[in-house]
Amino acid sequence: MSTLMLALLLAGCASPPPSQRGWQAYPASGGAAAPAADIPSRLTLEQAGDVTLYAVGLVGTPYRYGGNTPESGFDCSGLISHVYRSRAGVVPPRTVAKLQFWGAPVAGEAIRSGDVVLFALRDTVTHAGIYVGEGRFVHAPSTGGEVRLESLASRYWASQRVAFRRP
Repeated sequence: MSTLMLALLLAGCASPPPSQRGWQAYPASGGAAAPAADIPSRLTLEQAGDVTLYAVGLVGTPYRYGGNTPESGFDCSGLISHVYRSRAGVVPPRTVAKLQFWGAPVAGEAIRSGDVVLFALRDTVTHAGIYVGEGRFVHAPSTGGEVRLESLASRYWASQRVAFRRP
């Protein structure tokens, strides 16, 4: 990983995007949320940082439906499973449907690097990624693609319903 990318990643960890409460379009505005430190987590801040750095390091890995290793490729939940298991010893659910109930809900103004980002059509979770700071997330997008770092504020992702969970 280049020094510039690492510096940008670490600098972004302190600035969450605007608020989301439950399933909303990004960005949304809302009232006050609990401070990030007040939301329970299975991860220490160090583990959350390790999860973030490792996830960014997997950018470019091919997408593969059902994939859950860097050698075989990843689908979105396989990426999440691999990263949390290998960097934090935490075992998340293996499907996006079950990820929506994993950990604690987090409002947008309280998210931190290492939180899970969930996307939904109506109220059905269809995709997930790992929040890495500055409104960005890492995910395994689709067949023929590869693991990418993207902005929640991009035209496509901003039109999706989004929620955050803290493992």
